[in-house]
Amino acid sequence: MTERAPLPVAQVASDRGWKEGITPGGPAIAVGYLPEGTSERVARGPDRAIAATGVVPARPHIDHAKAAIVALRLFARTGHPDFLDLPWNEPLEEWEHDRLVEIPAGLHRHVVRFVRYGERLYVLKELPKRYAEREYRFLNHLKEEGVPTVEAVGVVTHRLDADREPLQAVLITKHLAYSLPYRLLFSRRSDPELVTSMIEALANLLVRIHLVGFMWGDCSLSNTLFRRDADQLAAYLIDTETGELHPSLTDGQRSYDLELAVERTAGELLDLQAQGLVPDDLDPADFGLALEATYRMLWSVLTDVEVFHANERYRIHERLERVNRMGYDVGEVELVASPDDPDALELHLHVVEPARHRRLLFERTGLAAEETQARALLNDITRYSCWRQANDGVTLPQERLDRRWYEDSYLALLDRVPDDLWGRREGPQLFLEILGHWARLSAERGHDMPLQDAADDYVGSVLRDASDEVVVEDDDAFSTSDPRELDLL
Repeated sequence: MTERAPLPVAQVASDRGWKEGITPGGPAIAVGYLPEGTSERVARGPDRAIAATGVVPARPHIDHAKAAIVALRLFARTGHPDFLDLPWNEPLEEWEHDRLVEIPAGLHRHVVRFVRYGERLYVLKELPKRYAEREYRFLNHLKEEGVPTVEAVGVVTHRLDADREPLQAVLITKHLAYSLPYRLLFSRRSDPELVTSMIEALANLLVRIHLVGFMWGDCSLSNTLFRRDADQLAAYLIDTETGELHPSLTDGQRSYDLELAVERTAGELLDLQAQGLVPDDLDPADFGLALEATYRMLWSVLTDVEVFHANERYRIHERLERVNRMGYDVGEVELVASPDDPDALELHLHVVEPARHRRLLFERTGLAAEETQARALLNDITRYSCWRQANDGVTLPQERLDRRWYEDSYLALLDRVPDDLWGRREGPQLFLEILGHWARLSAERGHDMPLQDAADDYVGSVLRDASDEVVVEDDDAFSTSDPRELDLL
């Protein structure tokens, strides 16, 4: 049989079978350039997507010369672009394409580039096929477990260049909007509150991945992105290629991961200190030690076995409150007779992922927010409900009060923000900053000022001079070593 030129085929895997074309409807898209007339076979790939080959009809609009070069396999989740217009037959660092944008990528051992499709931004990382597929699976697993990570979109493998030489695979992730790399945070603001918030966020992230049996193996500030969470920070994991997944971690595995985190974060801050981006009184070694202490305290509260007697049931309540204050939920409480004391019981907690306030806020209002933001917004709903009931003289159902707060308070304040300033802050963060601004102005005047007036003052005196944070632009990152030249957070 005469061998014909390869032709592209795209199919969508779904529970109902194969559906031609790149359209939503299945869990993942499998794209590949396949020789015409190939016999049918099925092979499973990342994310359980199925790459299938069959007899491919000729399509006159195909560039056969290019198709003969590119023998790629692209697995991508639905709901995203097909990425077929990108030059996959070239090394990533050599790309010249209209979709490329320059975004600060921090420090990476691999080539990292960014591409834009409309309002969406994607991160492309070139690395060996084994590690790309492995990281894709890890990121998806951690996302399903509720760990804050970037969203894995797809993997491109079997790439060949113009000389039919193999190229490394490419992992595709969605850019985390409103995220800030640690170098930018320190360059804008270097105070004790920032350091404390960063330590707590990173320690919390490390505890969360350890609770689900994942050993990071590369915990560092460079492999973490931070987002505003009211007056704190939330940490997101962005690199898992050196990780290991186990049913549960031993104390030795956790200690090893923690030692690496202490060592690497201290080293990264030493580098920033040499560039003049952190104050001289910030000791990088102290940062690492504080990270270790915070991690061990949090892990102890969540996992330690507590022994108590039958007349000390209040200690169960106290323990659960401590866990809840840290933002975690307890799935199960197990009481076991103590082997050392027949009159005592051991309390074992089965902790589930945090975000109890996030879930509650979403159920009541439909708003998606970080954990600390959600807690603050729920508190504001409570204050609003008390105010409405006092003014109306009637008690309304909570569902009705939640809706009124969303329409009359939340949306009403955000409507005061001009269109050209959207993107400076995410919606929940913007609302809370306006509330904080209102509280400060009211305290200075000795009486409550109208919220709308405080919102207008915030827009004019704070937001208009703030940096856009939907995507941190390259010229807003590390172009200067003098923090005074950059906007404060």
